[in-house]
Order: sequence, then C-alpha cells, then structure tokens
Amino acid sequence: MVVAAMGLLSAQAQKVTVSEARFQTGDNVAWSRPNFDDSGWETVPVGQLWTEFGVKNPNNYAWYRMRVVIPKSVLSDAYSKDFVKVSVAKVDDCDETFVNGKLVGKTGSMPNDKNGYRMAYDDLREYIVPTGLIKWNQENVIAVRVYNGNDPGGIYDGVVSVGPVTLEDVVDIRFSEKTSANGQPICNISVESKASEKGVLTVESADLEDNHPMASLTKNVGKKASVLAFPYDIHKQVSLKATYTDLKTGSKMTRYYTPKYILTPAAPATPRYNGPLVYGVRTGSPVILRMAFSGEKPMKYSIRNLPEGLKVDENSGVLSGKVAKAGNYKLTFVAENGKGKTEQAFTLKVGEKIALTPPMGWNSWNCWGLSVSQEKVISSAQAIIDKGLADYGYSYINVDDAWEAAKRNADGTIATNEKFPDMKGLGDWLHANGLKFGIYSSPGDYTCGRYLGSIDHEEQDAKTYNEWGVDYLKYDWCGYGREYAKHNDHSVAAYVRPYLKMQQYLREQPRDIFYSLCQYGMADVWKWGHAVDANSWRTTGDITDTWESLYDIGFCRQVGLEPYAGPGHWNDPDMLIVGKVGWSANLRDTRLTPDEQYTHISLWALLAANMLIGCDVAQMDDFTVALLCNNEVNAVNQDVLGRQAKQVVAGDALQVWVRPLADGSQAVGIFNVGNEALSCSLKDVFKQAGIASHSVVRDLWRQKDLAASYDSFILPTHGVKLFKVK
Repeated sequence: MVVAAMGLLSAQAQKVTVSEARFQTGDNVAWSRPNFDDSGWETVPVGQLWTEFGVKNPNNYAWYRMRVVIPKSVLSDAYSKDFVKVSVAKVDDCDETFVNGKLVGKTGSMPNDKNGYRMAYDDLREYIVPTGLIKWNQENVIAVRVYNGNDPGGIYDGVVSVGPVTLEDVVDIRFSEKTSANGQPICNISVESKASEKGVLTVESADLEDNHPMASLTKNVGKKASVLAFPYDIHKQVSLKATYTDLKTGSKMTRYYTPKYILTPAAPATPRYNGPLVYGVRTGSPVILRMAFSGEKPMKYSIRNLPEGLKVDENSGVLSGKVAKAGNYKLTFVAENGKGKTEQAFTLKVGEKIALTPPMGWNSWNCWGLSVSQEKVISSAQAIIDKGLADYGYSYINVDDAWEAAKRNADGTIATNEKFPDMKGLGDWLHANGLKFGIYSSPGDYTCGRYLGSIDHEEQDAKTYNEWGVDYLKYDWCGYGREYAKHNDHSVAAYVRPYLKMQQYLREQPRDIFYSLCQYGMADVWKWGHAVDANSWRTTGDITDTWESLYDIGFCRQVGLEPYAGPGHWNDPDMLIVGKVGWSANLRDTRLTPDEQYTHISLWALLAANMLIGCDVAQMDDFTVALLCNNEVNAVNQDVLGRQAKQVVAGDALQVWVRPLADGSQAVGIFNVGNEALSCSLKDVFKQAGIASHSVVRDLWRQKDLAASYDSFILPTHGVKLFKVK
C-alpha cells in the first residue's frame, strides 16, 4: 500500500500524514523490512485503538506497516535539512518504530526486553530521523511494532506523520538535580544539539513567590553535550528559565523548570504527635496501632487509662491486644526522649465502626506492578519505619496484584506464588512493627494481571486472609466483567452483588478487614458503597503520573461527591503518584512537577482521600519525605469530623476547595489549574469563595500564621496555597 496512490497523503506545512495502514497481529522481525510483502494484511485506520475496528488481541504483539511517498519539499522550511520528524501519536502500550527497516525510536519496553515490560500508553511518540534514511520522492516503509498489555491496544489519538524539524526537535535541554559535596543543591542544565554548531545557554532564576529575579549564568556551548551547574536554595520556590540561542541563525528556544523545594519545616527533636486522634476497632478484634510520634530516637512510650486486654511496647510504641467491651475509651499517649516529653489525648472507639479516618500507608502497584515480591514489600515497609513515615501515621502495607499462584491448592484454598514464600510470616512481621497488612483480589475469575480471582471461593479466601493476618482487602472488578457480561442485567444490583457476597464473609472473620472497592466508579458506587459495608470505593479509573490524569481525577471527577464521604466510608480517587514510580521493575521519578506534587497532596488531604503511597519508599528522597510528612497537612486529611472538601470556585484557571474541620476552622485550597501563573489577592479570592471575615490564616505547608497585611501572591502553574482559616 502506497498512501499517495490511495489518496491518504496530505501536505500541510510540508508534513505528510498517514491515516491508514496494513495491520497484522503476531510478531516477526521480518515485518520491519521494506521489501516484505504485506498485501495479504488487513487495511485499518491509524488513530483508532484496535478494539474499535474489531480486533481482540490482549497481552500480545501486532504490527502496522505504512508505505508512503515522502517529497523532498518537507525540508523547504526546516530548521535543519539533516533530519525529519516521524510522529506516531500515542500507542497502547509500547512501540518500536522502523523507517525502511531501521529502528528509529522506541517508547516503553517489551516483555522480552532486559528489564521487562513497561507500559507507556500516554506518551506522544516523536522520533528524529536522519534524512539519510529517507528515499525522497519514492516509496518509504514506516513499520510500527506494538505490544499491548490487555485490550485495547494500538496507535491512537492521532495519525502517523513525517515532517520537518524545528530548533526544539534537534536541541535538547535537560535538567537534573544534584547535591554538591558540601550539601549545596545544584541543578545541572545540559544542552546538546544534533544540528547547531555554536550557541549560548543562559539560565535565570526567579522566586516563584513574587516573580523576583534572583540570579543568572551564561555559558557558550557547541555541538557536544555541555552542562551548566546552577546552585539554588531548596527551601525556596525557584523557577529556572534556560534559553538556548543558535548563533548561526539567531533562533531561540526556552525551557522552564522548577527544582524540588521543601516547604515543610524540620520536625523538632522533642516528641511530637503526628497521627490521627481517633481509632475505631470492632469489639473483640485485634488492635494494631503504632503511636505516631516523631522526634529523636530512642523514645519511650506509655499510655494512661489503657483498657483491659491491651498492652503497649514501651520501646516501639506498638499497641496490641483486644477489647471485649464496647465504648469510647479516652486515652493519653505519652512519649519521652532525651529532649523532652509529650502527651496527646486520644480516643479509642470500640464498637461496630472502623476506618474513622482515611487509611494512610503504601501500595505496591504504582512502583512494582506485576513484579512485586515479598522482599520488595518488606523493603518498603522497613523504609516506612526507617524514614520516619510510620511516625506520621502511615501504617497500611498493601500487596497489590501478582502474589497469587497459578492454581489453587487441592482443597480450593488460594496459594501464593514463589515471590511470596510466607504470607503469614509477612503479616506477623508487619503486625509486630505496628503496621497493617493489605492484600488484593478480584470478584472475578482473574485479576487485572491475569492472576486467580476469588469467584466461587469467597468464603475460603476470607478465612485465608484472616489466617494470614490481613487487615485490608482491595477488591478489583477486573475479571468479574466476564461474569457480568453473561447476564442481561444492567441494574445497580448487578454491580452490588459480587461486593455484597465478599462482605458477608469478611464480617464473619474475627478481625477487622478494611474493605476497599476497586470498580472505577461504575453505577455511582459512592451512592451504595456503604450498603455493602465498604470502607472506601474508587471513584475513577487508574491514575497515572501526568497532570492531565491528576486534573481529570482530582479536580473534575470528585466534584459533588462530598455528601457520600464520612467516618467509616471514604471516596477514593486512587493512590499517590509522587516519588519513584513505574508500574514495573523500571522505576523513574514521577512526571509531576514539584508544584503539581504539592497540589496532589493538598487536594487529597482536602478530599479526605485514602493516602496510599505508590512509590518505592526505600528510594524516597528528602523532598518526597517532606511532602508526605507535614503533620499539619496530614491533620486535614485525618480530621475527625470526616467532611470532604467542596469545590466553591470553579474557574478555568482558579479553583478553590473548602473543607470544614472539627475545631470549627476551615481548610482552604487555592489552586491554579491553568497553564499560566496567576497574580492573586487573598482578600479577593476569599470573597469569591464566600469565606467570611477571619482573624487567623495559617499557611499549612510552611506551618506559620500569615501577617494581617498579607494579601498579594503569585500562584505558579498547577500550584497551590493551602490555608487553615479561623
């Protein structure tokens, strides 16, 4: 197929586009070769997922082949005549792209690659190709090899095109953060050009609080990679502006970057309590609670007014045991170290309700995906303790998909695979350290990762979870979709049924198991989740570490859900996407900017959302620890009133969310969801949000009260101000 002959070639700004291709499922390296005969292949549209044109091909490969005549006129207005740009839109999930038999680009990684499969379905594919590979005014073959994990799959959200390159395509400016030998934070700005021989790199810094210029450095650069080291203050919101000027053409390109910045003040050496003020446990169920005090270690712990049946380890602060009699027990937590002594009033509510505040902890999925193992889980759990996150209330350690064996035991009980040699031992170890044990399953035959689900074994699985010491079940719809499709029943009851069945057996166990429904908000789950005794329910699909995903899930899909959240049952907008994530063995820093990460944590705190860390805690840097361990921000999430924030201002750029708190104050999040910085007046924003006159406004991230005269501030792109107003 030659696209010019089929009327599918168009030239707009000297760009050739291709909207149809030959398509074949399967995998053969010979399919990349230009002389391969693809005449027997199906012709399909480019830009549609393959399920949309009737192809079922889960967890498998497929190839697209496009024959296209490329006129040399594409170079007429190009910045460089040495390269062209081949764009392949987006691919679900990963691709390798060939031009005339040569590999020119790859995004994501395939199952047989050295480091295993890594999806990259949300990435735009733009590959810079030397013009020496192009046959001008002749037929060229563009071949795209695709691997898809689960359907749908294929090239989507655009067409394939070949066009000229710009300065931005051939000059690469990158930023990386380092720490010098003397502890000074440094941002290395590297520039490399594939075409320009000589240029100048200028880097300027500005304070994001007031846009005030701070410093400037300049360096002459050539075709080889060159690095400019720029020192900055990690405790300031600094914006870096890097401008490259091509000395031959005068062309300029500019990139902006915000290095990580730490607003959370360092915790004092004296003991300070950072956890929830209330804890719910059912009568006779095991109590597993770690007293959340930061401060210099070692530390001695005790509890006054401890009810019968409970004990506390004075060295670890782990509270354990059972309480036989219902009631509200008023306790006093006491922690003492070499720097001082602190007491904290605390209420233990023994009765029928658990999850009186949203769960805080860690889940394996966003970092390890299907490569999770018992060793990796213990590593992150130990890091929760070692890095001090357990001192801020992070306690749930949740194993997501891929722990199950391929077959059940002969008696029908669920078995673990070789990556999890001792599930009960894992639970015992977590409990001994005051941490809780979470696990994952599906009401269907298989989980999302094609591991065994719980269908027809719900009672056995609930009993097994109890034997292992499980405290949290994430129950994922996934494979149940096949069971649902068998019946001509699209009522709400059809969605409720599988979750109600498991709930019955969970409640029969002699321990509290937090019940987390993962079914992506279908049938308005927030309206009926409480009826199946669920403690939280996912309100959306999976989150990814992009602003688009964060904005859609956090700012769009949570609007109006606040009436359905409260103590014991919470709306769940999915896990946290800060730190090193990757959904596989290939971890990388989140793609969220620092401003977007502050927005993410601020919004989740306001939403009373589940605070489940998704990164590898063992690799967590100081920035991420400070982001997750701000006791005043976390106190908003854990507020005992349990009210979710409401969106009160919904502008195209400015949004304001307000959450009432138990002490009569309000938590107020002022967000910039637009693409330009905003100059704001606090007085005007409060008036617009309907916030009454106030006496005290506290900046929760900086943990300081604002001066009465404070008014004007700049809100950076995708940035936030989080205040407590009395």
